[in-house]
Amino acid sequence: MLRTRMPAILGLAAVLISTLAAAQTREFPSEQGTLQVKQLVAGLEHPWSMAFLPDRHGLLVSERPGRLRLISLQGELSEPLAGVPAVYARGQGGLLDVALSPDFARDRLVYLSYAEAGDGEYAGTAVGRGRLSPDQRKLQGFEVIFRQLPKLSSGLHFGSRLVFDRDGYLFIALGENNQRSTAQDLDKLQGKVVRLHPDGKVPHDNPFVGQPGARAEIWSYGHRNQQGAALNPWTGQLWTHEHGPRGGDEINIPQAGKNYGWPLATHGLNYSFLPIPEARGKTVAGTEPPHYVWGKSPAISGMAFYDGERFPAWRGNLFIGALAGQALIRLELRGDRVVHEERLLEQLGARIRDVRQGPDGYLYVLTDAGNGQLLRLALLPQ
Repeated sequence: MLRTRMPAILGLAAVLISTLAAAQTREFPSEQGTLQVKQLVAGLEHPWSMAFLPDRHGLLVSERPGRLRLISLQGELSEPLAGVPAVYARGQGGLLDVALSPDFARDRLVYLSYAEAGDGEYAGTAVGRGRLSPDQRKLQGFEVIFRQLPKLSSGLHFGSRLVFDRDGYLFIALGENNQRSTAQDLDKLQGKVVRLHPDGKVPHDNPFVGQPGARAEIWSYGHRNQQGAALNPWTGQLWTHEHGPRGGDEINIPQAGKNYGWPLATHGLNYSFLPIPEARGKTVAGTEPPHYVWGKSPAISGMAFYDGERFPAWRGNLFIGALAGQALIRLELRGDRVVHEERLLEQLGARIRDVRQGPDGYLYVLTDAGNGQLLRLALLPQ
């Protein structure tokens, strides 16, 4: 009797497995064709960022409570890696961005940004690096190379994103810790983009080196809460984006020594619907206007330029996650100018925290939830 039932049982198991796989792959219409969305991993706790290892050896994913995971491109999830620093996991704080050294194939250095507790009640953003062990189970010799000072956050507006440029400089895009005026203070590191050597030393040609009362790390200032940054692969320029208050999310192309306005210039209002007390208008003399701005905030996070060959219709586009907007925003570019916007993945009803182009040419997306997912996106031919 057991022999008679076994084929039926195996057949039923095959159907269930097939059904589960089908449930993990969904298709949605888009302007450029059918968007195929495959779930690779679920059960991540508020995943924040990802970085792809070379030679398609998977990707590192950070979880805000303080875990770093290795995930294969087939969706195999590791145990948390050892050697990750303790994080201030309150409010918006925790383990944030992850990036690889430009010379990772030789030095195996992994860079992390995270919220770090201070001596008192406040915290700030820190950046450190450690060497990924040969067995890929831990970070060895982790050292802090940067601290946002003074520490002023009670759980809000840490930023942050890490980007290496073509010359190997490390850019760190920071939040203003929800202390608005500090974004204009050159003696503080809140609301700034900073530029460092990979070991944390300050380049001699940073714009405020030698200026009394100014932090030498600063590259640009007047930013609010930056949660997206990427290097434009065609121009080599750094692009960042930041949350506005109620309205006024914006993209910038930060230039050395320039002031990007917050809180003097903003397209947004306070969450109470009242004007920002320090604001003087949408544009203010002596500050740079946003490169692109949303009147209604999608609450943007993550940024990726698509320069892959797999999906030609996406080539030259910029992708940005939306948290409150629960979408993946696709921006068509003509040179540096944004000429069209499309919202993708709205059917999922998920907060999109990060987006990256994988080495295989697919787009990868993290959803921000207690049961967060890693999704792989493909564009099917029309």
